[in-house]
Amino acid sequence: MTVFLSTVFGVMVAVLSGTVVVIIGQARSVQRLVPVATQPPPRAEGLIGARFPGPPLTMAVLGDSFAAGYGAGKRRETLGFLMGTALARRAGRPVRLHQPAFVGAMSGDLPHQVRAALIHEPDLAIIFIGGNDVTRFAPLRVAARHLGDAVGRLRAAGCQVFVGTCPDLRVLPPLRPPLRWLASFRSRLLAAAQTAEVRAAGGHPIALAALLNPHFEADPVRMFGEDRFHPSSDGYARTAAVCLPPLLAALRADGVIGQGRPAARR
Repeated sequence: MTVFLSTVFGVMVAVLSGTVVVIIGQARSVQRLVPVATQPPPRAEGLIGARFPGPPLTMAVLGDSFAAGYGAGKRRETLGFLMGTALARRAGRPVRLHQPAFVGAMSGDLPHQVRAALIHEPDLAIIFIGGNDVTRFAPLRVAARHLGDAVGRLRAAGCQVFVGTCPDLRVLPPLRPPLRWLASFRSRLLAAAQTAEVRAAGGHPIALAALLNPHFEADPVRMFGEDRFHPSSDGYARTAAVCLPPLLAALRADGVIGQGRPAARR
């Protein structure tokens, strides 16, 4: 029995070691496939919906390349501009967009982004963060706590906060098993931890894995950009579309925007 158990243990160690080696090799290969950002995303900040009456709502978008709109070709294709445009139309008010988000950001970068956002006294903030924490093997509980702290600071300043929690990264086309399995597992763990932290801090989590993944899995050629990691213009449009209903519902419930029809255009 002792010999048998030793043999089984040895086989398990060998398999585990081999899997780790494969994952490391796959991760390095994937890193080579992703092009280095040679230029920033289109600048989306500024006033949106100037034709609408009333004082503008101030909106901040925080997070990583997803939040910054990396891969979009034009300002109007970025996630911040798309959501700002939709919000202005529904609220019947202009929206002033500030975007501290930047390419490559991890959850540990949120304190700097929050400070930059609070200078403008935002009415609402939208955060998309977590993918880099998963792929760079950051401690997930620590990443989630950084997010919770960021939400808490924004809420303390009177800002409504919405967080698109980490999508399931199994959807990324270049990932192959076993790296795909590991990325999926870690991203789902992070999304669950993010959801708990955001709720505890008084924010509104938006489950991107449930709302967005099916669209990207059904049509990856259309939803992903050329690098097959970041969304295309269609992918960003779909993201804005799935995030807008819960955002509007929460803003109406909190009285940030009215319950009735949007104000008429000038």
